[in-house]
Amino acid sequence: MSAYQPGRGIAFSVGASALFALLSVYAKLLAPLSGLDIFAWRVLWTAPGALTLIALRSRLPELGTLATRAVTERWTALALIVSAALLGMQLWVFLWAPLHGRMLEVSLGYFLLPLTMVLTGRFYYRERLDPLQWAAVGCAAIGVAHELWVTGAFSWPTLLVALGYPPYFVLRRKINADSLTAFAVEMTLLFPVAAVMAATGGSLTLLAGRIDMWILWLPGLGLLSTVALGSYLKASRLLPMALFGILGYVEPVLLVLVSVTLLGEHLSATQFATYVPIWLAVALTALHGARLIRLQMR
Repeated sequence: MSAYQPGRGIAFSVGASALFALLSVYAKLLAPLSGLDIFAWRVLWTAPGALTLIALRSRLPELGTLATRAVTERWTALALIVSAALLGMQLWVFLWAPLHGRMLEVSLGYFLLPLTMVLTGRFYYRERLDPLQWAAVGCAAIGVAHELWVTGAFSWPTLLVALGYPPYFVLRRKINADSLTAFAVEMTLLFPVAAVMAATGGSLTLLAGRIDMWILWLPGLGLLSTVALGSYLKASRLLPMALFGILGYVEPVLLVLVSVTLLGEHLSATQFATYVPIWLAVALTALHGARLIRLQMR
């Protein structure tokens, strides 16, 4: 595993969060496709996008090495299949939930996720947390506890998000491969599943005659997804697990800002009671990250 690089890692993480927030707006440009249709086409366009990015960045030797490992090492093959399945479930549930009235439960899972990532870093990797990080965790825990108290939601979609990502990232580190290369392999493994969904879900009929979709919006979806996911996975390798977990709160904060400023949604007083402690956690994390960068530059 490469040495931690807080400066680059924080930049990749924040950049990925901004792009994921942008995806929530971009999806509106893909009407009349449903959430599952968008998931399928997202994978179909992201897989070739990731492979193209590998070629452009001269990572084909790394891809060949990982493919060879998958063929010759049973554990590596199984690990890649499991990691692709874990990632696919997360991409799927994020788009499935709104169609079935379960987005509140998935959102709570994303509130819980940074805490489970921090706990993974602390107890699995034995990472030490400094006072600023403990303060950030405490603030975030208050926000999450309030959200749980208000919604009372703690169902399987919540657990899938909160408990599904930590083993994915642990497994990714055990595979010990270049982040972009492993991501391209995962997308390639998901490609046949997405192809079946696209062929049987009726989206081809909806896209008939939509030249703008084929030459602009769907390729743009693949490009945006490739850069966002690639940056997120790169950050997971450059940062300690605890810091990477706390930075996970940047994305929901940005999603709130996008919802209020671009999508016309409104925050209630009850929601403020959830978000304010989380915003404080993000601010403390930013201060901690700035300190790490200063230490790195000395």
